[in-house]
Amino acid sequence: MSEILVLVEQVEGEVKKVTLELLTLARSLGTPAAVWAGPGITPGAKDRLAEYGAETIYVAGSSDIVDHVVAPKAELLAQLVAAKSPAAVLVAATAEGKEVAGRLAVKTDSGVITDAVGLGEGFVADQSIFGGGVNVHSRVRRGTPIVAVRPNSTAPEPAQGAGAEEEVTVALTDAAKAARVVERVKQEKGARPELTEAAIVVSGGRGVGSAENFSVIEGLADALGAAVGASRAATDAGWYPHQFQVGQTGKTVSPQLYIAAGISGAIQHRAGMQTAKTIVAINKDPEAPIFELADYGVVGDLHQVVPQLTEEVTKRK
Repeated sequence: MSEILVLVEQVEGEVKKVTLELLTLARSLGTPAAVWAGPGITPGAKDRLAEYGAETIYVAGSSDIVDHVVAPKAELLAQLVAAKSPAAVLVAATAEGKEVAGRLAVKTDSGVITDAVGLGEGFVADQSIFGGGVNVHSRVRRGTPIVAVRPNSTAPEPAQGAGAEEEVTVALTDAAKAARVVERVKQEKGARPELTEAAIVVSGGRGVGSAENFSVIEGLADALGAAVGASRAATDAGWYPHQFQVGQTGKTVSPQLYIAAGISGAIQHRAGMQTAKTIVAINKDPEAPIFELADYGVVGDLHQVVPQLTEEVTKRK
């Protein structure tokens, strides 16, 4: 079967869950090959990639790749596309991943699909477009298909691959070195999962009422082992940090379960979460647009409903 390149997302040598999802997806369409960009690959990381089906692991260990912004990864992938002629390239639909995909498409004269939530035979992608108003099937018609897939779109399933390591040397152009990383500030990781990778997300909106009241949302999230999200109205009001905003101008999430508490369901917010597998809405307004999207709805005051829900979840743990 034809090789499919998967760009590895990792933090300090730890492979992120979305990469395991991409390897699982690639396995259904061809032969997965992981691409490790930068130094720091560990035996544990290699084993993890092989565990989820990577037959080959291309390792470009030059620090130049991570000392400059985005462009070196696109040049690395472009070199591999030219040398290996893969059937497709899969990246995570993160902010960086989508930029890598766009740059790679230009370099390889190929078509690109972003924010795919599914990928089938012939590399036909499922997409939600126009702010989430339309679901479409898309396919690249030119060059090597480059597809950015949303995290949580595929359940990761292990299937042992060979994991054969192959070192790759990439000659970066001056253009790729134009922007240099001059400082890195490590953000302390909390106990909750990362928002875009979480299987469960609990989000609060204008109905929460204040920054202090977000403790109700956090309580339910902690009981469920979930990430916390917020609507644009809540973040603009200063009730919750902007990095947790879910929506068209925030982060896009596709969890197994999305709980929207006190969120009306404006199109801006729906665009960032409507591909969740199951949506539960809690709102005291029975006419709120969020109920049109929800699989389950509770009409009621979130300050009464959410604590009761948290209590019931806690009892069953």
